Amino acid sequence: MEEQKNETIKVSGDEKIKTGEKSKICKTINCKRKGIVGLIALILLVFALFFLQKNNIETEENGRVLSSVVNKEMLETFINENLMPEGSKAIVKEFTEENDLFKVVIDPGNGQDIDSYLTKDGKKFFPQVIEIEKVKEEKRLAEENMEAEKEKEIAEMEKNDKPKVEIFVMSHCPYGTQIEKGLLPVLDRLGDKIDFELKFCTYAMHGKKELDEQLRQSCIQKEEPAKLKEYLYCFLEADKSDECVVATGINSSKLNSCVAATDKEYKVTENFNDQSTWLSGKFPIFDVHKEDNEAYGVAGSPGLVINGKKVSSGRDSQSLLEIVCSGFSEQPEECQESLSSIEPSPGFGFSGEGNGSDASCS
Repeated sequence: MEEQKNETIKVSGDEKIKTGEKSKICKTINCKRKGIVGLIALILLVFALFFLQKNNIETEENGRVLSSVVNKEMLETFINENLMPEGSKAIVKEFTEENDLFKVVIDPGNGQDIDSYLTKDGKKFFPQVIEIEKVKEEKRLAEENMEAEKEKEIAEMEKNDKPKVEIFVMSHCPYGTQIEKGLLPVLDRLGDKIDFELKFCTYAMHGKKELDEQLRQSCIQKEEPAKLKEYLYCFLEADKSDECVVATGINSSKLNSCVAATDKEYKVTENFNDQSTWLSGKFPIFDVHKEDNEAYGVAGSPGLVINGKKVSSGRDSQSLLEIVCSGFSEQPEECQESLSSIEPSPGFGFSGEGNGSDASCS
């Protein structure tokens, strides 16, 4: 499990959130390949890098490259002598004319065929084929499936006069801070019309500082809940806890007493000092909300639960407002308001924006 880092949010329509210029697109398309597919991807990358550096195949200067008379055997020899890892051998299974190119089907040694193309003069080789219409169709189907799943979740969600909204995060997970920043304007709009509670995952991926911060935020919520939202606005700006405690007027003495008692009750520091208790030997545990994590099947940060059901949502304020409002028996007028549909960037700070990804710390 490895954390990915990105940066922050632009949310309009709220004076407390700064706007910022567009920065970067944070999570690209996530393509998870395993086993054979991973090897194929590596081979394709090698092909592509080679031909970026040598986009012309000179026929007279190097006897290993293709001759001006292009055929299946010459291409196969070229691939094996120049592109394949030592000890591996590719086979050109098919070599046919298609329009102004040769279509080539290659088995890189593992039985998984790769369609490629070669110019008829033997000078340019295209080792990976992207079918534009197929990619568009796959994207369309994925979006339809996501929308259908969202509608199903909403239909199955219990409706309450005062919806209970629980969010599970790791305090320093960039995707946890991302959804928190998107949710804050929703809390501003709906106020005490919803029952909101901040909770934490059962393990930490960002060291002792995360455990300490989660104890701190748990106790702020317990001792001075009215100040939690203001504290989060401050904390999510620059990760300066001590300054935020002072700035929001939180009673430090009461807070420290609560932190010490909670730490002792759930053995947070004790377990941190005993690595044998860590999850997979890598991540210290945080059991303050263990039962709720298990009940809802929360496996990482973030996790959103409405009226006792784990749901998915975009991380922009408008999407979060809509999913929260779907939990009302009768929606209040605030649910008709428009919030920003620009997704916050992962990480700290209120400038920049995300790209609609569903990445998590898990």
